[in-house]
Amino acid sequence: MSYAIVGFGKIGQALAHAFARKNIKVAVASRRPPEAVAPQARAIGPTVVAKSLRDALEADTIILAVPFGEHREVAKALPSWEGKTVIDATNAFPVPEELNGLPSSAFVAKAFTGAKLVKGFNHLIAATLAADPIVEGGHRVVFLSSDDEDAIAPVADLAKQLGFAPVKLGKLNEGGALVHARGRTWGQLIFQDLFKKEQ
Repeated sequence: MSYAIVGFGKIGQALAHAFARKNIKVAVASRRPPEAVAPQARAIGPTVVAKSLRDALEADTIILAVPFGEHREVAKALPSWEGKTVIDATNAFPVPEELNGLPSSAFVAKAFTGAKLVKGFNHLIAATLAADPIVEGGHRVVFLSSDDEDAIAPVADLAKQLGFAPVKLGKLNEGGALVHARGRTWGQLIFQDLFKKEQ
């Protein structure tokens, strides 16, 4: 399984730290050329590799860590997203009217035709996400939701590899609503820094 993070702002860098901590190779791409991002990527760890957007999108699993409004630009970079898993770590806040009542991830999913989309890694602030998720015998929780049942399991496996405790919330408009903003109100689980003790 190959991984890429698209977007190298605070959240993208926080996630790159999580991969580096476990020596898992991950490509990172942003609007800047790869050589502009490379020194920062190298500083995070040897397994974090700066690539062009096109090269990064060859990965099987792509974490979307761009500002919400830029997801369509990323989606246009590939003619088809068949066979790809997209982890939506974006947050739409305040919620744009164009969503028409849809959870933001369901809206994002429309742009990535053919991809399996999982909402995840979006509810924690960057500093928390970058910190070691294993604390006092417990693992920091990440919430996952998707309208595609099969898509959640491999993302949950990745979360575990990174040291997190994945908690599945079900479909985007059901449990997933807890990690989506509504209007000018954050979902109830956003910013909740929770831990799961090892059994």
